Amino acid sequence: MRTRRRARPAVGNLGEVARQSVSPAELRSAVDAVSEWLRDDSVDAPARTELAAAVRSTARTLAASAPGHSVEVRVPPFVAVQCIEGPRHTRGTPPNVVETDPRTWLLLATGLLDFASALDSGALTASGSRAAEVARWLPVARPSGD
Repeated sequence: MRTRRRARPAVGNLGEVARQSVSPAELRSAVDAVSEWLRDDSVDAPARTELAAAVRSTARTLAASAPGHSVEVRVPPFVAVQCIEGPRHTRGTPPNVVETDPRTWLLLATGLLDFASALDSGALTASGSRAAEVARWLPVARPSGD
């Protein structure tokens, strides 16, 4: 008898995956695991699993806090979430996209970097008339001790 393996979600379903809830304890644990590296970039980067957990939990928290489908936040290679109420997008490239690397995302998500500074430095790209609305929902967590 063969055992059925749970299928991995297709890329198009990342928004649905992102709607999974993250408990406050999970969020705190994930952020604290990378907080030293966020505060000091000379510290060794966290393990990929820790980095992925922190990125996913903060992005999913954003999606839960700002529900909707008008803006897509992408943090490759770990997660893409849709958030912010407004017109729903279903096919092709979304009209409102925020994209950045994992470290910049975590700095934004924890309040250690503001959206405008990340945008001005080129560490973050934001396209579409509603993309900048993400800034209103940040930070989603603060590292312990802040």
